Amino acid sequence: MKLNKNVLLSIALMVAITSVYRILPNRPYGFAPQIALALFGGAFFVKNKKWAFSLPLISMFISDLLYQVLFHYGYSEMEGFYSGQWINYLLIGSLTVFGFMISEAKIFKVILASFAAPTTYFLLSNGLVWFGNGGFQRSRNYSGLMQTLIDGIPFYQNSVIGTLVFGAILFGGYSLIKSSEKRLIA
Repeated sequence: MKLNKNVLLSIALMVAITSVYRILPNRPYGFAPQIALALFGGAFFVKNKKWAFSLPLISMFISDLLYQVLFHYGYSEMEGFYSGQWINYLLIGSLTVFGFMISEAKIFKVILASFAAPTTYFLLSNGLVWFGNGGFQRSRNYSGLMQTLIDGIPFYQNSVIGTLVFGAILFGGYSLIKSSEKRLIA
């Protein structure tokens, strides 16, 4: 993807919209666009990997900053910044690798990555919560790990659905724009 003025404006709007969406009140936890944004960035910025990894991280940072401001003024019970948060950034950023595997935006590849990325995030993040006791006081044995994974299932379901929905919007929107451009040129 060539980075011209229109592409940069589109990227800025995409990051702004995904950031604001993440802080909407009463949004189901886990139903957020950042994993889909990581897939999209990985798929379309294969040659410019810094952009690919930056998209979901910038989106998360802006939404966390907004959460922090809302928390500071008493409009949110959730803090934007907290200890251990860097792990979420690392995990979300690393999911961009799944986008690199979508060299062509084929529907099957996008759907497969939309299941694989949230599943990987779910297993790693919940495994790390269990390993670090994450405040949940689960025992460090097989039973404790299974309970931690069970606790995370509602977030996981929302994460898969969110990734599928936002992936359809991002990849589908891009596909529509590209086909419109081809018709205008022809």
